Amino acid sequence: MSGTQRPAMMPPEPADASASRAENSTVESARPEPSGPQTSRPETSTPEPSTAAHATIEYSTIAAGPPREAASRGPEGTADPAVSAGEKMLAPPPSAPPSGRGRSARDGVGKGGSARDDVVEERGSRQRSAPDPGPGLRPREHLYRAALAVVRPFARRGAGDDEKLQKGLAGRSVSVETFEAWAAEHRDPDVPLVWMHAPSAGETLMANAILAEIRSARPDIQIAFTHFSPSAERLVDAVGADVAAYLPWDARRDVRRSLDALAPSVIAYVRSEVWPVLGAEAKRRGVRVALVNAALSPDSSRLRPGARWLLGPAYARLDLVGAVAPDDAALYARLGAAESRTEVTGDARFDQVIARLAGDLPEDAERLRDPGTVTVVAGSTWPEDEAHLLPAFFRGGAGARLIIAPHEPTEEHLVGIENRLNRRYLTNRRLSDIARDRQALPEAVVVDRVGILADLYRIADVAFVGGGFTDNGVHSVVEPAAVGIPVLLGPRHGNAREAAALVAAGGGMEVTNAAQLEGRLRTLVQYETARGAAGRRARAFVRARTGGAAANAAAILALVAG
Repeated sequence: MSGTQRPAMMPPEPADASASRAENSTVESARPEPSGPQTSRPETSTPEPSTAAHATIEYSTIAAGPPREAASRGPEGTADPAVSAGEKMLAPPPSAPPSGRGRSARDGVGKGGSARDDVVEERGSRQRSAPDPGPGLRPREHLYRAALAVVRPFARRGAGDDEKLQKGLAGRSVSVETFEAWAAEHRDPDVPLVWMHAPSAGETLMANAILAEIRSARPDIQIAFTHFSPSAERLVDAVGADVAAYLPWDARRDVRRSLDALAPSVIAYVRSEVWPVLGAEAKRRGVRVALVNAALSPDSSRLRPGARWLLGPAYARLDLVGAVAPDDAALYARLGAAESRTEVTGDARFDQVIARLAGDLPEDAERLRDPGTVTVVAGSTWPEDEAHLLPAFFRGGAGARLIIAPHEPTEEHLVGIENRLNRRYLTNRRLSDIARDRQALPEAVVVDRVGILADLYRIADVAFVGGGFTDNGVHSVVEPAAVGIPVLLGPRHGNAREAAALVAAGGGMEVTNAAQLEGRLRTLVQYETARGAAGRRARAFVRARTGGAAANAAAILALVAG
């Protein structure tokens, strides 16, 4: 057994007919015909959109005179779990879910499977969806346009010294030119193009899995990919798109130029957000718009009255909503999506994780592999998690090694972890130092970089997923479950439905305090049979949920085919 040893220690509302006619009669000015050859295409829905540059807009304050229900709403624009505080000033408006009848994909849908079978039962008194508003922006959406126009010139100043926001603004400033330059040389007007948009890194990985299925089925299709957050930039090359850029500003001029250049057949948003101007302009040209791999938390700010009022028309325009589960389909119906255009297509995240497991193990992770020692990987931890984890590991993890990867590996956070370890006399070193030499591994390794966590789970015997002792909620449990190891997590996991499902399946274990965590760790470290049984249940949980990438790809290709 390698490593220093120590003794075990005990210790929406349908508008009336006249109002509907009035809003639908609104006609936007300056509607230039798109350049280049255009073919009339039936409207379709796109995959789930990303969080584009919606500037410093509090969506609750944009709509200065919303309907009566807005009087009871809380402050709109509150950070959604999927939108980091650092990106709030550029976060897009809350998206609205489909209101049509949800359909479920066949169990185990994979390549060649259908995504449009088995009608799901109507769920309670589901709100009726508003009629498709068509290509013209509704009066309420002009409030959004006006607010964006006012805020946009001041966005860079508002970003201050935030490098991430500055990077996103700089990327958006050249997006349209990137599309036009690529199209001038490479756009083939005789083949369809799918424009897929993902907000951040997690959604980009989902998009990658879906696009891989599209490429497999239709190698001829051209693909444009956009993202919102700089965190997705490092993953863009792996997507394999023909052209990639930040999502342009959701303003008429930028949107029209982008559509002129790309001439897409389908625009597919990934996960939850939609873009009002992009959706309306796409509709005007007969481009189908979809929201795929769509999921929504019941407490999402998008479901608040003000957000639903503002974004309802954008959701109603969607030609397709491919929801992760029936509950998500019902929530998107509340946002305004048409029930008749909503299907349950599953979650591509599970496919993406499985596909990544087939890749080579990076050298840094391989360096930490130690078959003679039980390895506990704590991923995406916060100080609140570490306050429970480190005492529990000290008392219950005798003979094991801890690899701890904080969610934010800032110098201050890393030093804080090291101080906690030192107070318990646990030998520790940073990953960057270990990678440079061949010294014996310490009892604890502090990971001081990002992008390696999923691979660290591959060399682990037990996982602790952080966030469950914070108000933010637990991080993804899918990666460790997919490699077949038991997953420990804190009590606050309402933000991630798969966490509770994994616990119910026996592959995950919820702990509410340090004492419970200590007991679970002691059992899993000392008893290989307990680890193995829980790990097999975790792997089975993930494998049973694959097929979402193929089902979402099939739904998009059906829109391309018309």
